[in-house]
Parts: sequence; structure tokens; C-alpha cells
Amino acid sequence: MAKGYWVSAYRTISDPEKLAAYNKLAGPAVQAGGGRTLARGGRVVAHDAGIAERTVLVEFDTFEQAVAAHESAAYQEALAALSDGVERDFRIIEGVD
Repeated sequence: MAKGYWVSAYRTISDPEKLAAYNKLAGPAVQAGGGRTLARGGRVVAHDAGIAERTVLVEFDTFEQAVAAHESAAYQEALAALSDGVERDFRIIEGVD
């Protein structure tokens, strides 16, 4: 079964306090959903039309697990705390076998 991944690229961070509140709730929610953070906010080199921005990569054992973790009550609470504190591009993608 193919793994699932969350990929988040943060375009702007307008409210660092909301991001901090989100991070406090999102970490435990991701772990409870079986996710493992592989990259978070480290160095980025952008090519082509890319933008060097904060990027987060989270791995799950399956695509379905990644979707379920996003839909969980715990992660939805984290999203409510984040609210309009950032503008980000968030995707759930399926890995290759």
C-alpha cells in the first residue's frame, strides 16, 4: 500500500501567535493519526516557479491514514486555532509503491 504525505508550503505568516497555537495542537494530532514529521521549516532552495518558503512534510503509512488524520477532531481543532494566521498551500498526496 502506498504511503500518504501532507505537504504544506507557507506563503505568508501574518500571525506567529496563531501559528504557535496551531503547532502546539497539530503535533499531537499528527502523532495520534500515525504521522511522522520528516521536514519542518528547514532550508529551502526553490527552482523554476518555486518560492523559498517554510515547508512541512509529514509521512503516514497510507494515503487513507493521511486523509483521516486531517479530518480528525484533534486536527480540526488545530486548524481552528490557526484560523487566518497564515496563508498556505496544503496538499495530501499519495506516494509511490
